[in-house]
Amino acid sequence: MIDATDATFADVAIERSNTVPVVVDLWAEWCGPCKTLGPIIERVVDETKGAVELVKVDVDANPQIANAFRAQSIPAVHALVGGKVVDSFIGALPEDQVRAFVQGLLPERSAVDELLERGDEQSLRSAIELEPAREDVAVALASILVDLGHADEALSLLARFPEVGDVGHLAAKARLVAAGVDLGAGTDDRLDELLASAKDDDAARQELVDLLDALGPDDPRTPRYRRALASKLF
Repeated sequence: MIDATDATFADVAIERSNTVPVVVDLWAEWCGPCKTLGPIIERVVDETKGAVELVKVDVDANPQIANAFRAQSIPAVHALVGGKVVDSFIGALPEDQVRAFVQGLLPERSAVDELLERGDEQSLRSAIELEPAREDVAVALASILVDLGHADEALSLLARFPEVGDVGHLAAKARLVAAGVDLGAGTDDRLDELLASAKDDDAARQELVDLLDALGPDDPRTPRYRRALASKLF
């Protein structure tokens, strides 16, 4: 939720609505119904987990925005999509009606979205057949495949995407699984062995990088060994 002013409204509401639907709540401190509606609309918008954003405007402090919406009565709520008002209501509606208003701004869920939400292997296989370019689906399926030991299939699935973020993490983990490398006990010793050979051994260097990618940035060993590797190489 953002409190907009006459100076910031164009950026936080109009421009932002080109990316995500924005609900504008016009209110004032003296308005009793506004105080009833405010918590409801905040709660309902929060339920969308960022798919819809809320911008609140105190009309007394920001008369330019009030005039732009020709606000004659408050609370007044307007939905912006693509910089234009697409829906509105006036007054403190019940929560179910506010929820219907906000839900109406959400894009329709595709069949692939529903399959991704199910999250099981068969659903994800069906989803990737429908939309092979969906990175989020590929990552979800590859994660299951790596856990099942099907590393080569996971790598084939991930090969169409840049190895950054989740893709890079899973690709590294898949290569380690394919090579029979255990990420459990003995990892520290293996890191030391690989670091000692990394400068002159390409395979050792790649395995070390993959181990660090698989461990992830939150593992305290990752930044330590990355610095040590950089020091050896440069």
